[in-house]
Amino acid sequence: SADGDRNLSLDSIPMGLPMSDPAAWTTAMNNLGMAPMGMTGQPLLPDFDPALGMMTGIPPINPMMPGLGIVPPPIPPDMPAVKEIIHCKSCTLFPPNPHLPPPATRERPPGCKTVFVGGLPENGTEQIIMEVFEQCGEVIAIRKSKKNFCHIRFAEEFMVDKALYLSGYRIRLGSSTDKKDTGRLHVDFAQARDDLYEWECKQRMLAREERHRRRLEEERFRPPSPPPVVHYSDHECSVVAEKLKGKCFYDTKFLEAIQTLLTWIERGEVNRRTANNFYSMIQSANSHVRRLVNEKAAHEKEMEEAKEKFKLALSGILVQFEQIVAVYHSASKQKAWDHFTKAQRKNISVWCKQAEEIRNIHNDELMGIRREEEMEMSDEEIEDPSEMKETEESALVSQVEALKEENDSLRWQLDAYRNEVELLKQEQGKASRDEDTTKEQQMKLLQQALQGMQKHLLKVQDEYKKREAELEKVREDKLKIETLLENLKEQETSTSRVCACSQEKECPVEKTLSNSAVKSEREVLLVGIISTFLHVHPFGASIEYICSYLQRLDSKICTAEVEVLMTRLQNTFRQELSGVGASLEKRWKFCGFDGLKMT
Repeated sequence: SADGDRNLSLDSIPMGLPMSDPAAWTTAMNNLGMAPMGMTGQPLLPDFDPALGMMTGIPPINPMMPGLGIVPPPIPPDMPAVKEIIHCKSCTLFPPNPHLPPPATRERPPGCKTVFVGGLPENGTEQIIMEVFEQCGEVIAIRKSKKNFCHIRFAEEFMVDKALYLSGYRIRLGSSTDKKDTGRLHVDFAQARDDLYEWECKQRMLAREERHRRRLEEERFRPPSPPPVVHYSDHECSVVAEKLKGKCFYDTKFLEAIQTLLTWIERGEVNRRTANNFYSMIQSANSHVRRLVNEKAAHEKEMEEAKEKFKLALSGILVQFEQIVAVYHSASKQKAWDHFTKAQRKNISVWCKQAEEIRNIHNDELMGIRREEEMEMSDEEIEDPSEMKETEESALVSQVEALKEENDSLRWQLDAYRNEVELLKQEQGKASRDEDTTKEQQMKLLQQALQGMQKHLLKVQDEYKKREAELEKVREDKLKIETLLENLKEQETSTSRVCACSQEKECPVEKTLSNSAVKSEREVLLVGIISTFLHVHPFGASIEYICSYLQRLDSKICTAEVEVLMTRLQNTFRQELSGVGASLEKRWKFCGFDGLKMT
């Protein structure tokens, strides 16, 4: 189309030769009727014939000429591109003014191989257009219009960039100056369906190749499929049972057997006929639980031994570090230090610092290990009696539930045996007299088994009743202990009230002393030290932090004594809660100045 708003970008490949090329510069100067002179005023080519540039049929050297393949170096952005006069057989192309802005072009369509050429002379023919544009590359088709424009389709996309180089050139047919024989070329991208179709086909082909490559990669990294599981039969069942009973637990046969058993159960192979076989296989699988527990205990033991070895080795390393540091310190003394040079002293001081840093790091690591062990030991030692009772109750409840499950399983086995007995009775009536003896023996065996199972059931029921009675006793004891605790608390509150009243009646002076909650000189000292400590910590401190500070002064001080003393002095110390949820923390603060104002 002959639309006027088209954009031309300077990013297209520059087709002119640089000014440093003497042949091209000489040709351009000769075509303009000037002597080819260099920058210093001397001739560039002394053997150059000026008539060569004006001879018909021999165009000057130009990068647009097919077969030369001259690719000029990139032109700097601040330097304008120099275009030259192009001579053809039937016409001449004159370059535009280099100071004018470049012609505008539209956005390049994908896969563009077709260009729009406007501003053609009225007398221009397809032969002249072919003569001008075949220098850009192989021309596939030319569609010329009556209105001085045409569309040219090239074989490759890069040829379009060469054709855009001619945009802005003035064309003149022969040596005529008639308007019908002149024009200004405007070359722009054109949107053609053939170009778009070929580009889409190419993109689809690339997408197919990419999909094929990804499929090959996925197949290469895909894990192999698991082996198929055989179908259930009596022979396969016996084979799997033998594998499950094997003594070599680390063999792959056990894993295969347990996987086969799981697959059979999920497929629904369990029925009345095969229930006993599956039960025996499940029982064999259950026998491996003890082995796994023992293995875990062995690994834990090995881990503890490894920890002990590591701790011993670390302590030995620390001893050696201490000796090395002692050597450095002894060398730093004046007796030996004066005999070393400056470089030796510097090296010794640097080595000493490095050794001390490494020793401190290892010492912190060893102390951290010991702290963790002490924390574990303290967690094991400190156990609340109420928690012990709850654990005993939970253990009893779990035992009762286990007995219930065992009772249910025994009942189901009894039902299965009864069904088998009924089936045997039905088959006994149909069978012949020769098989009566064998069936009677089987009946006796089944009856004996039933009797044994009934006895076992009675024992389990008795144990269940005993456990329930023990549970009831434990619950009654718990209720009694709770009532006793409540009574004790009430008695303590009543006695405290009675003592308070008697003290108020007997000695009012002692009442003031008791209100002050300071009973001895030791408590007065404690109050003063705690007040000083909390005054330094305006945001408060926990009771453990306060006691750790006091125990440095006197190791006999206990946490309960300090907490009772601080709770009595409500006008001096105040307890606050900080944090939310699991991070809830009790902090004590010094409020003596506020208490003094209140009192």
